[in-house]
Amino acid sequence: MPGRHINDHQMRLYMKSRLTEKKPAAAAQASMSLASAYRIENDTRLPSQKPLPRGRRRPDPLVNIFDPEIVPMLRSTPGLRPIAIFEEMQRRHPELPECVRRTMERRIRQWRALNGEDREVIFRQVQEPGRMGLSDFTEMGDLAVRVSGVELDHRLYHFRLACSGFEHAHVILGGESYVALAEGLQNALWALGGAPLEHRSDSLSAAFRNLDRDAREDLTTRYDALCAHYRMQPTRNNRGVAHENGAIESPHGHLKHSIRDALLMRGTMDFEDLGAYRSFLDEIVGRKNARNSKRIDAERPLLQALPDTRTADYEEELVYVTSSGGFVLRKVFYTVPSRLIRHRPRARLYDDRVDLFVGGTQVLSLVRGRPGRDGKHGHVIDYRHVIHALRRKPMALLNLVYRDQLWPREAYRHMFDHLCDRLSERSACKLMVELLSLAHDRACEGQLAAVLSEDLAERRVPDLKQLRGRFAPDLASLPQVCVQLTPLSHYEALNDACMGEAA
Repeated sequence: MPGRHINDHQMRLYMKSRLTEKKPAAAAQASMSLASAYRIENDTRLPSQKPLPRGRRRPDPLVNIFDPEIVPMLRSTPGLRPIAIFEEMQRRHPELPECVRRTMERRIRQWRALNGEDREVIFRQVQEPGRMGLSDFTEMGDLAVRVSGVELDHRLYHFRLACSGFEHAHVILGGESYVALAEGLQNALWALGGAPLEHRSDSLSAAFRNLDRDAREDLTTRYDALCAHYRMQPTRNNRGVAHENGAIESPHGHLKHSIRDALLMRGTMDFEDLGAYRSFLDEIVGRKNARNSKRIDAERPLLQALPDTRTADYEEELVYVTSSGGFVLRKVFYTVPSRLIRHRPRARLYDDRVDLFVGGTQVLSLVRGRPGRDGKHGHVIDYRHVIHALRRKPMALLNLVYRDQLWPREAYRHMFDHLCDRLSERSACKLMVELLSLAHDRACEGQLAAVLSEDLAERRVPDLKQLRGRFAPDLASLPQVCVQLTPLSHYEALNDACMGEAA
């Protein structure tokens, strides 16, 4: 074998085979090269009987630079890569050939094995059933998943039992936060049917980012209360030491590979809505749990019983609805029905929605928005909330701050640009507001968008009168239907007749 010296056993086997075989066959049987066989023919002493080991057969290309130049670099900078050292030696010694790279890398590896610093040791652990569950987040942007034609910027919350390998995954639309952790963890525990004794997470540095001291202490208090509600001991690994969370860091990669393979076999990365994508992930995780069903069933009786109810997995803030018909929360402007102007509803922030409460009554549920990556405010706009006001002030549409977010579909935005090119500003704004009113009043948003797309393709201005006649009739033109109510005396007579027959 190349790189290994011939031993006594190989030489005896070669000499025995040589009695009946030729040199190539005998060398192959003894697992040595033909060159080694010729050397044995010339010197029949066993390797252990030779007084001196065999020396180099060619000059050492590193004899003049390894000890005086490379070794001091290795001692002063232990983390320096061999390729960086080789490139530096080539810069200092241009005559150094490219083929010496492997020799230098091998020599550096040998030197570090004998003289290098002590390295960190990973201690494998025996996992006790029912003891530890782990949580972490992983990025999913590299999968390029699209929902309703738009690439989904999301993460995945991942929970795993260290012993049996039970897994749960939950789509997170925002960043790593307490709300995302609380919602994902509780979903996992209720799907499992029990809680482990200990919950391990990373340092939660991403959740604490950009928070002041009071906010960090409040988040820590809420996280401790969440674990106390399920009688779990909260623990964290040290910051930057991923292998302390190794029971879930490695499964991250396996889960993402499974999702990628399933997407490729599916043939498309597009999903109709977020619910379809979540069902797709649940099916993948369910198949993984089915393979570990025996171990999961064995660990489940050793878990702690769940409490009677879930605890809060949201953040709550008071907001003020301004005269603009909305409120600002976490650098995002949300529109609401104008009847809430000057009210102070309570907003419950979940990862994917914002619920509004007036007193103890929920009045609205909104899709949660995110500020832009450049720090600019985001907008969550529903044109139905402001269309009645736009009817009275159609010119407000021209320079509206959130105009780009007002359009329910892309066809409406393109149509407004087209109208601005073909008509005056006043006429364009008035016609566009009428189109939005038609979509709202007649509940024909999708059908109207298709008609507007046809008009855009033909480069024509929509005929509002024709559109009103095409869709549902005006409520004012519906016929009056008069219902003649039957007098109650008729029911009494019918009841008396039935009683008489029964008698």
